Amino acid sequence: MIKMLHSVWAWVILAAVLIGFINALVGLMTGKPFINKDKTLSLLGLITGHVQLLFGLGVYFVSAGYHAMKTEGMGHVMKDSAMRNQVVEHPLTMIIAIILITIGFSKHKTKSTPSAKFKTIVIFYGIALLLILAKIPWGDWI
Repeated sequence: MIKMLHSVWAWVILAAVLIGFINALVGLMTGKPFINKDKTLSLLGLITGHVQLLFGLGVYFVSAGYHAMKTEGMGHVMKDSAMRNQVVEHPLTMIIAIILITIGFSKHKTKSTPSAKFKTIVIFYGIALLLILAKIPWGDWI
């Protein structure tokens, strides 16, 4: 059940971060003022990311890869590329992406100009989006 929620919610976070990124990019390129709608769209990426992190932690601790790591050891996991991705690469990359989204959202609040606010979101959400897209297990997911 938790794995299904994690898989379904992945579409939600992907859409939310993409929308927040595109909105900020358009705002930066057009020079429009940073209004409450812009903050809300960025906040959706932040909230969905943290919810996905909770689902992901639930999946992680019941996964076969985690069980193998506990029983066989980390050396065994690191020798198997699929298991290494499941236990190390995917979770670590996604946690870094969530951290970047969190930093980007927090830092934009300290900026004084709309351009600086949009630029901060574009940079941090953009890098997070690239990381998310790079480590989604597309073969298992679609």
